[in-house]
Amino acid sequence: MAEAGRLVLTLYSRAWCHLCEEMLAGLQELQARRPFELEVVDIDTRPALELRFGEIVPVLMHGDRELCHYRLDAATVTDYLLNFR
Repeated sequence: MAEAGRLVLTLYSRAWCHLCEEMLAGLQELQARRPFELEVVDIDTRPALELRFGEIVPVLMHGDRELCHYRLDAATVTDYLLNFR
């Protein structure tokens, strides 16, 4: 998470994951309509994250809050972005 007032979402993914690529593309489309920062983290480069998430990728998080996994839930993420303070 970043400074107050800035929304940074984290996408936990893997380099070889087609669902991760799909979620990233969808998030980039959302960014064009609702600005937010996106940090993409390859869990295979961080053993603790690989243990935590395993095969449950992609996972989109804001801090400790999971917004969605496997597939982008655009409605949930859009609602979250609209209500973020």
